[in-house]
Amino acid sequence: MHRLGFGAMRITGNGIWGPPANHDQAIAVLKAAVELGVTIIDTADSYGPHVSEELIAEALYPYPADLVIATKAGLVRPGPGKWEPDGRPQHLREAVDGSLKRLRLDSIDLLQLHRPDPKVPFHDQVGTLVELQHEGKIRHIGLSNVGIEQIKAARQLAQIVSVQNLYNLTDCESEDVVEYCTRENLAFIPWFPLATGDLAKHGGALAQIAHRYNALPSQVALAWLLAKSPVILPIPGTSKVEHLKENLGAALLKLSDADKAALNEIATG
Repeated sequence: MHRLGFGAMRITGNGIWGPPANHDQAIAVLKAAVELGVTIIDTADSYGPHVSEELIAEALYPYPADLVIATKAGLVRPGPGKWEPDGRPQHLREAVDGSLKRLRLDSIDLLQLHRPDPKVPFHDQVGTLVELQHEGKIRHIGLSNVGIEQIKAARQLAQIVSVQNLYNLTDCESEDVVEYCTRENLAFIPWFPLATGDLAKHGGALAQIAHRYNALPSQVALAWLLAKSPVILPIPGTSKVEHLKENLGAALLKLSDADKAALNEIATG
């Protein structure tokens, strides 16, 4: 699997709500991602809602044999910019069935619980995904927005293959989860990997490192993630082909030990 994937959240409308402002551009980005070697696309039923999954199918079905489509269930959208957890077994089942239909799949490659619902017993949420896996509707199970204890609890019920948490050069609160996933060989998929806007706060040091590699600060931030752990699979998202190519170019950067150390200082400082 190519370690730089594509996050398909931002191909939707403002507030991750409704259709994109430029439909053809969204389709072009998805097609370009696969043409450029991306082998994992991350989405969710709540992106749009439903819009991201529908665009993926429109652009890429029938899918290449090596393409992994990861989607998520467990959040509902009462409006633009609003996200509420819903981990009721009935809802998770309906969400998975909806994703299968929209993505035109018989089985979802990777289904991640989008966020644990505090109103529903955690074992019921994970247990529902296990049932769906036994029914052949899910191939692999992952988690999102979780701590180590939740990961351990889930692994008592299911084979967990991935964890997707907020993590980037300017927000390392999930450092303990990254270390756990590295030890346990679980894929760690950082969401918001480019910390849009926050990277500029570290412009001096980051810009100097980027200049040495004739690269963009965003490319260095992604290269740092790739170097941080072999289990990290960044999924930068964009709605433009130009930015997609820039992001994927980060895979070509090989940071020196000194620059990795300097970036680690930014991350911990």
